[in-house]
Amino acid sequence: MALLWLITALWAFSFSLIGAYLSGQVDDYIAVTSRMLLALLIFLPFWRAVPWRQALVMMATGAIEIGMTYLFLYHSYHYLSVPELLLFTIFTPLYVSLFADLLAKRWPKRLWAPALLAVAGAAVIRWTELSDDYWKGFALIQAANACFAFGQVWYRHQSRNNPLPHRTRFSWFFLGAALITCSAMLALADWSKLPQTPLQQGVLLWLGVVTSGLGYLGWSYGSTKVNAQQLAVMNNMLIPAGIMVNVWFWNGHISDWPRLMLGCVCMALALWLCRQRQPQSAQ
Repeated sequence: MALLWLITALWAFSFSLIGAYLSGQVDDYIAVTSRMLLALLIFLPFWRAVPWRQALVMMATGAIEIGMTYLFLYHSYHYLSVPELLLFTIFTPLYVSLFADLLAKRWPKRLWAPALLAVAGAAVIRWTELSDDYWKGFALIQAANACFAFGQVWYRHQSRNNPLPHRTRFSWFFLGAALITCSAMLALADWSKLPQTPLQQGVLLWLGVVTSGLGYLGWSYGSTKVNAQQLAVMNNMLIPAGIMVNVWFWNGHISDWPRLMLGCVCMALALWLCRQRQPQSAQ
């Protein structure tokens, strides 16, 4: 658990760094691909050949958990503020519980109840300001949440019978992530929005090497040392940490604290219902 707490503290700064220095200034596809390639460079020295089926599984895990997650995440910045974006990651534990149940062949019969309550909490937060852009951002961050949750659970599932060191797995992991983001970049990137300032380049270097490379290695390794329920709970620890970092260090503004708190209560109740549904589903 200590390692997951450490990575949570590290990741808490990432959302604000992206929102302040990259979003709208550096093309999303270029930024995401840069991070994946930098992270891949760290693990290339540990690469070694493995059976092709195993290689494809590890590449697919990275493509989904990191590649697809970041593609959706970066686009959501165009529609949501950093506090809103962080707040809506509260749904990730729902997806972690869902995928853990499905991989364990347990059908989640009552998942719809907490899920609907969680969506209601999201609506409460900005009930008087709903717009097409708001819901686009909400949908994008949910796609990112689902990809991230599935990747975490799948990685844990694979680790039960995988003798490869984590650093070797991550050479394949980031190769898969880099391939999918490179493909998206070549097809869709706006090449007029390259990272041009030393600050932007430094932020991307930090995000690629430390936050993505070392951060995901630590998180994935830590996820194999806890049960699925603990992993689900730890996914939510990033929310208050990230919001506080945004408020304290980047002068983030929350205009309606009561509405925000009411929405949080709804979402917290949704998570409580999800845990009560099957409190021992974590093996």
